[in-house]
Amino acid sequence: MANQAVAEKVPLVEYLVLDPEPHLVANECTSCGARYFDRRNACAKCFGTEFTTVDIPPEGTVRSFSIITFAAPGVEVPFVAAVVDCGGTSCKGNIINCPPDPDHVKLGMDVRLATYSMGTDDDGVEAINYGFEPC
Repeated sequence: MANQAVAEKVPLVEYLVLDPEPHLVANECTSCGARYFDRRNACAKCFGTEFTTVDIPPEGTVRSFSIITFAAPGVEVPFVAAVVDCGGTSCKGNIINCPPDPDHVKLGMDVRLATYSMGTDDDGVEAINYGFEPC
């Protein structure tokens, strides 16, 4: 029997953790509790310089959204770009697995983190991105 290689999956962004369950992680300022998804030398809120990594809840509520109808060539439209409140942390992401129209996307809508494939390279490495889908 041939040895079959397991395809490697890698997150598209460094703050997406795939195992054991997909979730986002943020850098939290140890002085004031502000959270950031990008690397920081200092907190924009209090100028603190120490951070700890915290898990972000995978469920949240849509606080703001925009239905995008025009985009760069090759980007499929329409799609929904949103800001989701996940346990007090603002997360940006697209609303996926849902028709991109105002009949299906609403302010205050409950959503949960979902992952999807962005494609696989010639070496079998699959890039995984995230979005939010209705609960």
